[in-house]
Amino acid sequence: MANLAYSIERTYPVEPGAMWHAWTDVSALEQWYAPTELSVVPGSVVSDPVEGGRWAVAVDATAYGHIAYFWGRYTEVEPRHDIVTDMEARDGGTRVRFAQCGQMPADQAAMAQAGMESYFDSLGEYLAR
Repeated sequence: MANLAYSIERTYPVEPGAMWHAWTDVSALEQWYAPTELSVVPGSVVSDPVEGGRWAVAVDATAYGHIAYFWGRYTEVEPRHDIVTDMEARDGGTRVRFAQCGQMPADQAAMAQAGMESYFDSLGEYLAR
């Protein structure tokens, strides 16, 4: 993977279909796609999980003086398995692997990874409901 800034890998005790739903369904994303101490801006989520489709989420970070916007296009989609954030059935659960690539100073990459780890904590809380 070119210019890997960081990667995160976790396994959750859910079937791949539940994981797919969490990463692609608008109402699911609204419930978890934010660090544990923040929340998603209601009505901000867009998800069209097809190749070329777009996704977007706004996170209410007004406690830090801003709203954080995340967006992109789905470039590779295999329903219930892969949205380039890889998902794989593993030992009674689903393994999720996320990688961020690009030019990023080491201190910024460390902060971004810590933030994304918190997103994965939120995902775990959502999936445990």
